[in-house]
Amino acid sequence: MKFVFTRLQYDSGDWDVDQRMPSNLLNSLIEYTTIPVETEERVVSVRDAKMLEAPFTYLAGHKLVEFDTRAKRNLERYVTNGGFLFVDDCNHDVDGLFARSFEAQVAEIFGSNALAKLPNHHPLYTSFFEFDEPPTTSFELNGWGDDLVHDYLKAIEVDGRIAVLYSNKDYGCEWDYDYRNKRWLAQDNTKFGVNIVVYAMTA
Repeated sequence: MKFVFTRLQYDSGDWDVDQRMPSNLLNSLIEYTTIPVETEERVVSVRDAKMLEAPFTYLAGHKLVEFDTRAKRNLERYVTNGGFLFVDDCNHDVDGLFARSFEAQVAEIFGSNALAKLPNHHPLYTSFFEFDEPPTTSFELNGWGDDLVHDYLKAIEVDGRIAVLYSNKDYGCEWDYDYRNKRWLAQDNTKFGVNIVVYAMTA
């Protein structure tokens, strides 16, 4: 089965951020793994039942996240029936509008305790490459956002498997460059994205 990078569109905010990131991550999957990939990103509305057919989905932005009844119903069905949603806060800020509004929506749908810190020994960190903790981003190190380096990710787990992976680290912006520019990096920072996809496809 081909891996398809499916981005979720939502009505309340700037869902179409980091437009070069998907092609960059797809290039890394081709470079490092044998997973067959669809080379074009797919965009599906969170209100559209077609999202339920996507094994992997991505949602990001800077602004308000607010779901209507249909979107909430789709998300609940998606998460409880084996889907994998990767959510990335482009503000890299636990007190920012995206973080506060998304976490409030999650609490309404799944309960106030559903989203919890993910331990750094979780299989996600060794699903392909080995990491001791979630990699930091240049935005955290430069003191943007809430001026913190977040040493954890959050997740909703269903039956022992991550169903929603949530980051305040702004990986989308960190990976938002032309894939040919990776040759200038001392360490390819998209490798953690490979771990996320491999985990989503195999766990």
